Amino acid sequence: MSITLFEAVSPIELNKRQEEILEIVKGNGPITGEQIAERLSLTRATLRPDLAILTMAGYLDARPRVGYFYSGKKTGQAVIDSMMNMKVKDFQSIPVVVSENISVYDAICQMFLEDVGTLFVVDKNAYLTGVLSRKDLLRTSIGNQDLNHIPVHIIMTRMPNIAFCMKTDGLIQAAQKLIERQIDALPVVLEHPDGYEVIGRLTKTNITRAFLSLADNHDL
Repeated sequence: MSITLFEAVSPIELNKRQEEILEIVKGNGPITGEQIAERLSLTRATLRPDLAILTMAGYLDARPRVGYFYSGKKTGQAVIDSMMNMKVKDFQSIPVVVSENISVYDAICQMFLEDVGTLFVVDKNAYLTGVLSRKDLLRTSIGNQDLNHIPVHIIMTRMPNIAFCMKTDGLIQAAQKLIERQIDALPVVLEHPDGYEVIGRLTKTNITRAFLSLADNHDL
């Protein structure tokens, strides 16, 4: 039986450092992330994931230019409330797009130069026609084939078998697509009468950054 993101949000079991953070905030809140880090003799960067988890789970709340304070909540409702307002457009990154006629060799070079795990393939009208993953390129590279003479449109995943999202979609719905399809990235598209224009990409890194921003987007 599959579990949705909403069903997965539940009270969490805290580790020792997270419990220590809660005690510090309870006794000294409001308190900034830097002050918490000083009390634990740790860096702010080290504490960032813990603060994000505690904030998303509803144990802590945060205010710009004020700091963290104990909210007393013990459910996952706080993270759901915050995430429901997050949109793809606020966290998408620049897409890496290639022509469907380039060779597999050139696609491999492009992927390494851009340091990405997914390439979006477009036709002569710049509309999305396919997606190339590292696995696609690696699979084709095995053997004695001349990669300079194999166009990517032969090996790519084609429409309509491509998962994508719009910039106005909710981030949690886009994250669910990544999980269900077990893929690393979604093309963010703009719909036209004749096809879909690629205007961005949404990756697991973007999703992680969005979750961390719940606790850290005001430099507390």
